[in-house]
Amino acid sequence: MAPRANWKGFLRLSLVTCPVALYPATSDAEKVSFNQINKNTGHRIKYKKVDAETGDEVENDDIIKGYPVDKDTYIEVSKDELESIALESTRTIEIDEFVPKSEIDTRYLIRPYYLVPDGKVGHDAYAVIRETIRDMGKVALGRVVLTSREHIIALEPMGKGLMGSLLRYPYEVRDEREYFDGIQDVKVTKEMLDLARHIVNQKSGEFEPEKFEDHYESALIELINKKRAGKSISAPTQSRTSGNVIDLMDALRKSLKGEPKVTPAAKPKKGKKRVAGQNEMLLPISGKGEARTSERSAAVAKPARSTARSRKTG
Repeated sequence: MAPRANWKGFLRLSLVTCPVALYPATSDAEKVSFNQINKNTGHRIKYKKVDAETGDEVENDDIIKGYPVDKDTYIEVSKDELESIALESTRTIEIDEFVPKSEIDTRYLIRPYYLVPDGKVGHDAYAVIRETIRDMGKVALGRVVLTSREHIIALEPMGKGLMGSLLRYPYEVRDEREYFDGIQDVKVTKEMLDLARHIVNQKSGEFEPEKFEDHYESALIELINKKRAGKSISAPTQSRTSGNVIDLMDALRKSLKGEPKVTPAAKPKKGKKRVAGQNEMLLPISGKGEARTSERSAAVAKPARSTARSRKTG
C-alpha cells in the first residue's frame, strides 16, 4: 500500500505554480514495537483523558488548548481562534530564496520528505522548478505548514523528484559554547596524529548504508524467538571497560596493531549470515512475508497478525 501524503498543496516559484504532495522519506514501521499490557491479565493498557483535579474522564469535545501563564492559570485558546491566524503557507510552499547547501548547518535538519507532483497536471512546472534548482547548484528555501505549525523546508533535486528537509528555527538550536567551553586545550603531538591517521586509513571506506546493522533490533528478534520457543532468558554478563587511558601513545599503537586493514575485496567467510535488516529477521512479523527458514526459527509458528506488529500505545 502506498504511503499517505502528509500534506497536499502547491509549490510556487514566483509565478510558476504546480500542485504537489509531501510524503515522509523515512519510516519506523519496520522496527519492532511493543504494547503496554497488564501483567496480571495480559490485556492491553487503555489510556483515558481525565481532569487532573477531579479525576473524572473528559470527552474530546470538552478539551481545548491552554497556554500556562502560572501554576494554575491558563490562557484558553479555541480552535476557531487558532484558525484565524492561518498562514498562506498552509496550502502553498512559497520558495523565498536560494542558498548554497554547504551553508546549511546540519543541526538545523529535522527530517526528510519527498515532494512529488500531485495528479497528472503540473509536471511541466514541477520540472522547471526542479531543474532550475539543479542548474543553480543551490537549495531552495520555502515555508510549509504541518500539524498547524509553520516550518522552513529546504528543497533539493533527487533524481526525477525533489527532496525536502524540514529545518529548525534558531531558537531551537542550543549554543555549542555552553557545552564546549569547558573542554581543555590539549597539545596533540605529530606522532599521535600520525598514529591516529593510520587507524583512520585502515577503517576508511565508502558510505554504504545498506551495510548498517541494527544490533539492538536483531537482539530483540532473537529474544522474542527464544521466548516463543519456551527458552529461558538469562541476564548477560556486564563487561566493565575502564574509561581511563594510562598511556595514550601505547593505546594508539595497540589499536593500530590490532586492527586488520579492510579492503574492498574482502568478503565474509562462507556460511556466516549477516542480518541486514528487518526483511531478513527470523521472527515472521506481520507484513514481512514468510519467515526465513533457519535452525532457530523452524520450530516457531508464525504469530497471529493481531499479536505481532501492533501500534505503540505509549
